[in-house]
Amino acid sequence: MNRWQLAQLNVARLDAPIDSPQLAGFVEQLDAVNALADAAPGFVWRLMSEAGDAIAVEHPFDSDMIVNMSVWENVDALHAYVYRTAHSKVMARRKEWFDRIPAAYTVLWWVPEGHRPTADEGKRKLALLDANGPTSEAFTFKRVFAMPASSEAEGCQVSSFDDTCPAQ
Repeated sequence: MNRWQLAQLNVARLDAPIDSPQLAGFVEQLDAVNALADAAPGFVWRLMSEAGDAIAVEHPFDSDMIVNMSVWENVDALHAYVYRTAHSKVMARRKEWFDRIPAAYTVLWWVPEGHRPTADEGKRKLALLDANGPTSEAFTFKRVFAMPASSEAEGCQVSSFDDTCPAQ
């Protein structure tokens, strides 16, 4: 049994209001792309509002930013979804809808199995990546760090995850 799963956060700065004609092509694809993720092998969870909206989620970023956060069984599962499904066609058009972000906008990190990260946790991981580059605590597809040893998760209470747990 895996004791760890892969969390990911990516943020994007909207080029226009979410309900604008400029972003219509992006918004029209959201439900299909999210359904594709939900059905993808290795998918575990994704951040969304209580109403099931992936865009209208509370987050600590600027108001013109959207946040995507999910948990996957492993790096290979997330990589396959991102680069080998219709999701890649949406990513290829991101310059049409989003402003360039000069800092890191995507981060990966390991969480104990069953943990559901918050947007605040993701923001801290993104800041770690910006400050330190890829490390075992916050990394990217370009430099992946191995899953921590299962024994490192011992003593962590997944339902009340805090700074004492590894990979936090």
